[in-house]
Amino acid sequence: MSRVNLQQLKSAIRDIPDFPRAGIIFKDITPILGDGQLFQRVIDHLGEEAEKASPSKIVGIDARGFLFGAAVAYKLGLGCVLIRKKGKLPFKTVGSSYQLEYGDAEVEMHIDAINPGERVVLVDDLLATGGTSGAAVNLIQKVGGIVGSALFVIELEFLPGRKNLPPDVPVYSMVQF
Repeated sequence: MSRVNLQQLKSAIRDIPDFPRAGIIFKDITPILGDGQLFQRVIDHLGEEAEKASPSKIVGIDARGFLFGAAVAYKLGLGCVLIRKKGKLPFKTVGSSYQLEYGDAEVEMHIDAINPGERVVLVDDLLATGGTSGAAVNLIQKVGGIVGSALFVIELEFLPGRKNLPPDVPVYSMVQF
């Protein structure tokens, strides 16, 4: 499989104005998912980046991060951990809160998903403000996990996402806007 053409990847990401509310330009990744070869190259690329951190598991963030994280975990033959919005997981959970523009939210994972000292790589589709990703890193560290890196398909550089992640967590994004 050939390397991903980052310009092709960037042009496949569709802008949806005023979604989910006025003034927001939503970055739609469904054209990537709909193009089998492009999706495969993105997963191959993320898999190569993930391998550099020598993880034993891949962590995907609700919900689009599940798509990329599960595929990377499959490619590397690793387990996949889900970090979900509060109240969505069926077993005992541990949570981490974070601030939203108006109020706060919480993400959770199963208490037995990551063992103390276990090295993981966090995968999501988009790094924007860093609130959800920062809460996910906090959650992993709360149970004693080690975040080897955080990987994103897209990064919105005009937002403070990187600054809201711990400085000891290497951050990689495929394309930036």
